[in-house]
Formats: sequence, structure tokens, C-alpha cells
Amino acid sequence: MPAWLIWIILAVALGVAEALTLTFVLGLVAVAALVAGLLGAIGLPVVVQIIGFAATSAAGIILVRPIMQRQMRREPDARSGTAALVGRSGVVIQEVDGDRGLIKLAGEEWSARCIDEDLVIPIGAHVDVMEIDGATAVVYPREALPEPHTPES
Repeated sequence: MPAWLIWIILAVALGVAEALTLTFVLGLVAVAALVAGLLGAIGLPVVVQIIGFAATSAAGIILVRPIMQRQMRREPDARSGTAALVGRSGVVIQEVDGDRGLIKLAGEEWSARCIDEDLVIPIGAHVDVMEIDGATAVVYPREALPEPHTPES
């Protein structure tokens, strides 16, 4: 069996192992085995194939793997769409109760309902969006912060 075919078989085996483990190292070594197989297929001696395998493996592990690890540790992308509205505040423009209402949220009018079904939120009150249910913002009134207590002299 020619050496280049052994390299290709090794590359396929390492590729399958990488798919099962997701370590990134096996995939980089699989690419190196593929490079060595291609060097063998064009007729270069086994010594050159081994050098090509070692160089490609080292380059992948030293240069590519840190980049891939950094991407995996990256914070998730910013929320978008309705998920970005959760936690924002709005202003009541039509009284909000447990069933219906209207708020101004992110420059748009949104149908709204209060998360507390027994609570009625008056016009002009500030609310926080707890969740988005379809096209309805589920809100709760933002309480005014208590006045700071200053000790009397």
C-alpha cells in the first residue's frame, strides 16, 4: 500500500474522531495528514511527507487553535429582535391591566399586559418589560426609588 494512501486513511480517521470529540486538535492533525498524503500523491519521498505533516500540524496547533479557542470563549452576540426588548423600560400610553393596554417602547407602540393580573397601571407610569409574548409586552410598573434618609442634626 502506498504511503500517500495511508496518510489519506489517517486523515479520514482523525476527521471522524474530531467530529465525535470536537477538540479542534484532531481536526488540525487530520488536515496535516491530508497535506502529507497530497505530498505523497505527487511523488515526493516519505521524509518530505513526514516533514510536511509535522510542519502543518505545528502551524495548525500554534497558529489556528488559539484563534478557534478565542472564538469559542467569546461572549454571545448581542440580543436582537424582541429578545432585546426584555429588560427595557417603557411608558404607559393607555391603561395597562392583566389583559390589555398600550405602552411606548423603543420608540414604538406595543400592546401590553401586566404580569400581575390584579394590578392596573395608569397612563404615564414607567414600566419594565419582563418578557415578550407574541406581539405583547408583559410589563411590571417601575417603582419610584425611596427618598434617601438623611439623619437629622
